[in-house]
Amino acid sequence: MARYAVLKLGRALVVVWGAFTASFVLLYLMPASPVELLFAPDERAGIDPEAFAAMERAYGFDRPVLTQYLDRLGAALRGDFGSSVTTGQPVLDAIGDVLPKTVVLAAAALVLATLFALAIAWVATYLRSAWLRDVIASVPPLLVSFPSFLLGLIIIKIFSFQLGWFPPISSQGLRGLVLPAVALAIPVAGPIAQLLLRNFRTEYAAPYVLTAYSKGLRKGTVLTTDVLRNASLPALTQGGIIVGELLAGAVITETIFSRAGIGRLTEEAVRAQNVPVVQGIVMLVALCFVTVNFLVDVSYPLLDPRLRALPENG
Repeated sequence: MARYAVLKLGRALVVVWGAFTASFVLLYLMPASPVELLFAPDERAGIDPEAFAAMERAYGFDRPVLTQYLDRLGAALRGDFGSSVTTGQPVLDAIGDVLPKTVVLAAAALVLATLFALAIAWVATYLRSAWLRDVIASVPPLLVSFPSFLLGLIIIKIFSFQLGWFPPISSQGLRGLVLPAVALAIPVAGPIAQLLLRNFRTEYAAPYVLTAYSKGLRKGTVLTTDVLRNASLPALTQGGIIVGELLAGAVITETIFSRAGIGRLTEEAVRAQNVPVVQGIVMLVALCFVTVNFLVDVSYPLLDPRLRALPENG
């Protein structure tokens, strides 16, 4: 088990290093200087060359590429991603100011998405009517294909403007969290429901279901106690994908609902060509992705004893 965990940790570190290198190449090796991108073309011509060169020196953009890469890699290992070129605030401080709100939103959306997906899989397996099962089974692909920005606008129009139940723009309180969480949860629930529905059908055809029926258990009890537990275990493998979808969806959701968070910070940083902040956010996403996948990979053999004898196959 220790060897298995070390192997997975090594792979995670390689992914994080690859994310840093890719982000550096894409963000810092552009034809134009990152400082030059901060100004409109007509403004750039009016800036004093010495002042512009001083700004490049201040951010280290005048040094050789390899030197910049090694210096920024070493600083990143110490948790230093530089400062925002628009506000001068350290990148980690800028991210830390908004990260808790995104975590709360993502956690609420994940809970809602999981409950929704479980409900779809359970009901679609429980129903006796074939056409009703097919109708419910068609819901997950619809959720996946529905545009997030359009869903957010529809939710605001119905529940804020027409019904007046929730505020359309709010970053405070539970009422301000409901609509963004629902808007973020619905697209995320699609792939979870697809996987759970397939697993429910597979597990429901297993021999242990007949054994449970022979003991006099009802269908609902069998689905809830036995099938649900076994069908949910493979869904853990989607942990990293789900985290990626939550963070990607947060960009749209927080922008639509005007919530301060990582998503909105990303949108503002990209729009302002704020390269250090963009790279810091990229590394945050990479760390979240590899951390969740590492925890899933390590916990999976603990939850499924059949995998403990073959750690090298993980």
